[in-house]
Amino acid sequence: MVIRAILTDIEGTTSSIRFVKEVLFPYAAQEIPDFLRQRQAQPEVAALIGATATEANLPTADLEGVIEQLLAWIACDRKSTALKAIQGLVWAAGYQDGSYRGHVYADAQQRLQAWHQQGLELYVYSSGSVQAQKLLFGYSDYGDLTPCFQGYFDTTVGPKQARESYEKIAQAIARPAQEILFLSDATAELEGAIAAGYQVCWLVRPEDCNASPDAIRQAPYPTARSFAEINLP
Repeated sequence: MVIRAILTDIEGTTSSIRFVKEVLFPYAAQEIPDFLRQRQAQPEVAALIGATATEANLPTADLEGVIEQLLAWIACDRKSTALKAIQGLVWAAGYQDGSYRGHVYADAQQRLQAWHQQGLELYVYSSGSVQAQKLLFGYSDYGDLTPCFQGYFDTTVGPKQARESYEKIAQAIARPAQEILFLSDATAELEGAIAAGYQVCWLVRPEDCNASPDAIRQAPYPTARSFAEINLP
């Protein structure tokens, strides 16, 4: 089946896990307390504080408790939709003032732009919020890459391991699942996409992948150490 759309993960796939763990997470942990204290009355921020409080079973008025919970979730990389949205708001300031640039692997940048020029539809699906995704690609090491993408998805469509999430994405982009290639470094995500009928490729970047050589050799689906090794059917 010909590939007409490519859905890609970010962390460990287009971008380094180290960038997320050593740059973005510490910046968010540093900035979130004052950010929330100063902006707690803004409707968007207030709604996210409320969502965090509900998820953590805290009183909405307990702002310091909410802040403490968010910092604990950052430390354990909890996939909380409210946390990801708050991080996205905080990261925007860091991108805009030049504190850092969004890391994208050179091979990913080259292939993404080439696929875009060839007319393939490109989409992103990450546990980070849609806003965070747009910031990373919009302020990337290679400039603004957002024109390459037709759309972005985060965990508001569902968990990245769930078949139903990929079915929703296929419906949203109006493509048969068989025409979509999903790229990720996480095998549980690949299994969810396969269950939905997608074609997949496992990114096993040496700097990001902890899988053993035997596990990679025995993988039941294609693998690639970089975007340069991805062969489209």
